[in-house]
Amino acid sequence: ARHFARTGTRPAREIVLAFLADEEAGGKFGAHWLVEHRPELFAGVTEAIGEGGGFSYALDDTRRLYPIENAQRGMAWMELTATGRAGHGSSPNDENAVTDLAESLTRIGRHTFPVRLIEPVRALLAEAARLQGVDIDFDAEDLDAELAKLGHVADFMQVVLRNSANPTMFTAGYQTNVIPGKATARVDGRFLPGHEQELIDTIDALLLPSVSREWVNHDIAMETSFDGPLVDAMCAAVRAEDPDGHPVPYCNPGGTDAKAFTQLGVRCFGFKGLKLPADLDYGRLFHGVDERVPLEGLRFGVRVMTRLWQDC
Repeated sequence: ARHFARTGTRPAREIVLAFLADEEAGGKFGAHWLVEHRPELFAGVTEAIGEGGGFSYALDDTRRLYPIENAQRGMAWMELTATGRAGHGSSPNDENAVTDLAESLTRIGRHTFPVRLIEPVRALLAEAARLQGVDIDFDAEDLDAELAKLGHVADFMQVVLRNSANPTMFTAGYQTNVIPGKATARVDGRFLPGHEQELIDTIDALLLPSVSREWVNHDIAMETSFDGPLVDAMCAAVRAEDPDGHPVPYCNPGGTDAKAFTQLGVRCFGFKGLKLPADLDYGRLFHGVDERVPLEGLRFGVRVMTRLWQDC
């Protein structure tokens, strides 16, 4: 954008640049606030590009996938509260809130949700299989075993094959010899488009009767079709800079501000045009101590995005 302004270059269409706060906490005071209170700022906007896709994923030393996000899992962050009978730590207690909550969390943490193959995930896996010369039976009873034929690609996509729920926080008590009457915990739940109720019903079935839940942050899953002039332009921009690159649809396992803009009827994509070294485990850098991207990858992205804005 700065280059365009300095050189007087006009993009192919009108572009709204939005610099938003609070995304890591769900966007309540950022994108969601703007959508609710200032939707006129986005009048006429039909498509949006944000983070969450467009980075390279190496199939081998020469060929790369470029997953372009057109779907996201939904967010179901919840707080669990167990209530029981407070008492002395030396006394028997069959209504121990800590025990009941710990058992419920263990059941949640060890539960494996069934595979739910949504279209963007199927399309990416199918393209990876084609490029690797592997036959995949997507109707196989044990799809996990079938997808193992894809090697590291299957590992990369495990997180978007199913819903998930992971305990992340636990708070209880104030003294070693006192059994508290209440214990609380947080769980990070995520659900695939079309499978929110399955997550909720499963969590409720895993909780003991003494444990209740309430939402901490609850946001939609989203999915849009992988077609149209903007998708064509993103794919063309990648191929122009990396002839060995293969753009594919992609489901983001987490969430971005796209969840807010989808509510305005905007088609949202994740695309940043980032070419990465084959040996860089990019996903493990997210929220890490040394989160970073290579400078050459960033320069590649500038070229890709410049092409996109000129052609879209």
